[in-house]
Amino acid sequence: MSNNDNNNHHMQRHVHEIIGSTMMAEEGEDRHNHRFATVSGMAIPVPGGSHVHELYTNTDFFSEHFHHIEGTSGPAIPVGGGKHVHFASARTSVDDGHSHMFVFASLIEDPSA
Repeated sequence: MSNNDNNNHHMQRHVHEIIGSTMMAEEGEDRHNHRFATVSGMAIPVPGGSHVHELYTNTDFFSEHFHHIEGTSGPAIPVGGGKHVHFASARTSVDDGHSHMFVFASLIEDPSA
């Protein structure tokens, strides 16, 4: 590992695993949802001493299309033991003539610690 790599490692802020499903969209035989799994971006400090995380990912491929998901989580929500999660709610990109709402709570940071 070069010194540059080592310095960047020390600047790394924590991330969260995120798994979820979109809400249902469309009607009849076309009614469906999508799943997604990803890792958030690094922690971004915000006023008040908390932080948020950015999210950029795609849903799974279903019925000949997928959707792009992007957004920013809310601030940290303490869950005990010095751990926290984040909540987010937004809408996917419009693909195949529709979009989906999605809501998720991240998994805790660094679950092995």
